[in-house]
Amino acid sequence: MRTYRELFRTPEFTPLFLSSTGQVAAQTVSGLALGIQVYTATGSPLLSALAMFGPSLTQVIGAATLLSAADRLPPRAALTGLSVLFGLGTAAQAVPGLPVAGVFAIVLGLGVVSALGGGVRYGLLNEVLDKEGYLLGRAVLNMSTGTVQICGFAVGGVLTTLASPRGTLLIGAALYLAGATIARLGLSRRMPRATGQPSVAETWRNNGRLWSSKPRRYVYLALWVPNGLIVGCESLYVPYAPRHAGILFACGALGMLVGDTLAGRFVPQRWRERLGVPLCLLLAAPFLVFPLHPALPLAAATVALATVGYSASLLLQEHLISLTPDELTGHALGLHSSGMLTMQGVGATLAGAVAERTSPATAMAVMAATSLAVTLSLAPGLRPPARRTSEPVGLRKRESPELTHEDAGK
Repeated sequence: MRTYRELFRTPEFTPLFLSSTGQVAAQTVSGLALGIQVYTATGSPLLSALAMFGPSLTQVIGAATLLSAADRLPPRAALTGLSVLFGLGTAAQAVPGLPVAGVFAIVLGLGVVSALGGGVRYGLLNEVLDKEGYLLGRAVLNMSTGTVQICGFAVGGVLTTLASPRGTLLIGAALYLAGATIARLGLSRRMPRATGQPSVAETWRNNGRLWSSKPRRYVYLALWVPNGLIVGCESLYVPYAPRHAGILFACGALGMLVGDTLAGRFVPQRWRERLGVPLCLLLAAPFLVFPLHPALPLAAATVALATVGYSASLLLQEHLISLTPDELTGHALGLHSSGMLTMQGVGATLAGAVAERTSPATAMAVMAATSLAVTLSLAPGLRPPARRTSEPVGLRKRESPELTHEDAGK
């Protein structure tokens, strides 16, 4: 599957695409509104960053307790229920007089539950599409995320001015409920991918199974850490440029859109295996200029260039799937999503803490330099394996990834 026409002709991809788009739109406008609301109330860069990215920080709790359900719940019911829950939680954050502590209690609670959403959604995507179609389908979802964020941050900035942050949160809640409706009416009823009851013990057992492979560990760390540190840079846009934060967020989304379009549609397989590390380096390096306080046009261009590097995540996900047994696909992708979002929350917290003691611009440079160092340290473990010329390519299949790849990593 190499064309968009083939992709959207696939049954169930369009409603999955639309429900995911609605959720991204809701997250975008409500996250910006909440960050502005908390910064206005407290004047704290740290609390503002946590308001926007705090749900990511508690993903680790959900990843440790809930992920076994990603392959053991009916996907349609799970996606519908999660969207309704997020809609109600977002509406609750708009209640007048709600103290900042109450806002954060809701933010962090929703973050725990959201760990399940990535596993269900991307596991269903892998089920709806064939193996060759996952990368293109995931790229299209990412492209939709970039496009919606470009529009959402721009529109969200206007809405917070015209309708107030609380009014914008109610709009975000309505978008979550729209996504729930599309999922319920557009997706077909499917049986869970795995049998048995979800449990904390099963979650831990599968997490251990996935983490036991050295090649997978390198891929997971590359998916989580460099990305999360750069999201820490992005979490400081509001204190760095309060009047122009929406522009910087929109330019970041534009860069991500360009990168995902190129990686998902035009980069050949022989390059995809080698571009992960260079793209992670591109993601971090441009942020080193922020201590020079570039003018807004240059800052926006710098952000757009850097965020092309987020497309490394697509290529690394494809590698992760090739290392993972089919019955653990949803769990593996959920662990990727939860770990990535958790590290984004950690990155936002670290960046906010550094900014409290220095400045937002200095904190961006510190986070970018750390991301570069982490990527370079992981690079040796991400090199593509040498192909044996005596073995036909068609025989290099995934029947025994637990044996083949773990033995290769020892």
